[in-house]
Amino acid sequence: MTQDLILANARLVLPDGVRTGGLRISKGRIADISDGAAVPKGALDLGGDFLAPGLVELHTDNLERHLAPRPKTNWPHRPAIMAHDRELAATGITTVFDALRVGSILTDHKAKYDKYARQIADDIAQMRAAGALKISHHLHLRAEVCSETLIEELDEFGPDDRVGIVSMMDHTPGQRQFSDIDKFKDYVCGKHGLDTAGFEAYVAFLLGLQTRVGARHEAATVAAAARFKASLASHDDTTAAQVAASHGHGVTLAEFPTTVEAAHACHDLGIATIMGAPNIVRGGSHSGNVAAMRLAEIDRLDILSSDYVPAGLLIAAVRLSEVWDDMARAMATVTANPAKAVGFTDRGVIDTGARADLIRFAQTDADVVLRQVWSQGAQVA
Repeated sequence: MTQDLILANARLVLPDGVRTGGLRISKGRIADISDGAAVPKGALDLGGDFLAPGLVELHTDNLERHLAPRPKTNWPHRPAIMAHDRELAATGITTVFDALRVGSILTDHKAKYDKYARQIADDIAQMRAAGALKISHHLHLRAEVCSETLIEELDEFGPDDRVGIVSMMDHTPGQRQFSDIDKFKDYVCGKHGLDTAGFEAYVAFLLGLQTRVGARHEAATVAAAARFKASLASHDDTTAAQVAASHGHGVTLAEFPTTVEAAHACHDLGIATIMGAPNIVRGGSHSGNVAAMRLAEIDRLDILSSDYVPAGLLIAAVRLSEVWDDMARAMATVTANPAKAVGFTDRGVIDTGARADLIRFAQTDADVVLRQVWSQGAQVA
């Protein structure tokens, strides 16, 4: 029989605050919570470090970075998935919704991109079944409205694929994330090496494509989320009108609203707001949109996502704790709040019966030091 694990003398990050205590873990679950700094025989003395729930990540592009470590350079899928899994575990993430794009551009442009989501989803499922992954993996399908193959790619997935989030993305230039066309030009030309003529031709192509298929693709995305019983998310809402349209579709999560106006509208309609942890760490948006810290200061930030830097998630939560003077509230943005947003009731909090997904970390004057990570009571980092 597996012996119980006892963690003692920690600052427990609980739903209602932080207090000194310890945990007993049995069969992958939290069996008991105790108060005080006592260290029972056989317990692991955490020396006053913070002990918090494992981080729950709803939107990360990290897997795509491992799949294509250089432009036009692909890496074998399974080693990429394993490296991604280990990296997340090492940053304190114990549940992840791997973001996979559905919807591709196959017409011959330098900036075209092929389908890949179904194959990667199969590889993740097979590796999970084989016990090759350290943390809990689920799917987040990023539905690209301005694409040529969205409906066909959505139809490749079903209710058994562990799709927990479907996000409706529209990267048509001139609106939302790319309201500033020069920012879009910098992004596309830098990534794909387009010259001015090639960029202008690509923009014209995308605008025409969105006009032809945009409404049909939006409807297909909403229907797919319902079919998968997944949370529906919007992406880069900029105006109150866009938020109202998202709400009408049944959106419950707003990824990266770009303005204070959109964030207020989300709050008024009960839509949870997700902002990027790198935005907090860097002090602003790399796209020139609203700063995540600004939304935190006006109480319009509910959830943090690591986006493109997994290690940023814990750092950003601790930064928020300093602004809010409330570690429990800040850590909820990366634990309890994202878990609740996708309907998980077994993780995201330290409570008896919850999964023993836990992180141990210390806060120094200059750094956040992650010391240990457990997934279902097994140490993974």
